[in-house]
Amino acid sequence: MLARRIIACLDVRDGHVVKGVQFAGLRHAGDPAELAARYDDEGIDELVLLDVTATVEARSALVDTVRAAARRLFIPLTVGGGIRSVDDARAVIEAGADKVSVNTAALRNPDLIQQLARLYGSQAVIVAIDARRAGARYEVLSRSGTAPEAADAVSWAREACDRGAGEILLTSIDRDGTKRGFDCELTAAVSRAVPIPVIASGGAGRPEHFAEVFAAGRADAALAASIFHFAEHPVRDLKLFLAARGVPMRLAW
Repeated sequence: MLARRIIACLDVRDGHVVKGVQFAGLRHAGDPAELAARYDDEGIDELVLLDVTATVEARSALVDTVRAAARRLFIPLTVGGGIRSVDDARAVIEAGADKVSVNTAALRNPDLIQQLARLYGSQAVIVAIDARRAGARYEVLSRSGTAPEAADAVSWAREACDRGAGEILLTSIDRDGTKRGFDCELTAAVSRAVPIPVIASGGAGRPEHFAEVFAAGRADAALAASIFHFAEHPVRDLKLFLAARGVPMRLAW
């Protein structure tokens, strides 16, 4: 069985890491490069850096921030936020990113997924899906969770996969920042629908939540922010907890 991945997320605004609840009420959480280096040292498997206001402010991702973080990393780095074109993707990859994450731009222009996959390979293309429960389905939202879309999360994940995405970064807006646990039902629905890895995001509050999303949610990876930024649960302790419960983990420090 493949090892499950633990991923730390750095939501960046104006060059600083921030964290909020359900994409709102952002508070300062540290310096991106310093946090990136800390997580690398602590044994995190991958890092995702999201420029959370780039799309809303109609600008490109902060390349200088990406470059500063990448210099201090020896693990895969994904960058998202403001990636609207092949040129935007090229800029962050040349700054040190290993993968790019596209969200709103892919909804507006799904061909972008294919263009990026042809240029960099599917393994470098992540489609981020922000979703919330809407009756019996999960609706997709764009523009940092502010704009409802007609798309259904499961059907959009299938299309993204068909177009060449190598992974799905699936965030539950209902659970984001709440520490009530991942939305395992949402994660499992998408995981069953696509043959590519699904990264669960939104709601991590304690180690048990990770165990739940790897089992009931069928996630290939789990992403969190608050519990790492504010040192509530050290990465090493979390991995040892999961390994003791039979979840395959990379334990090399």
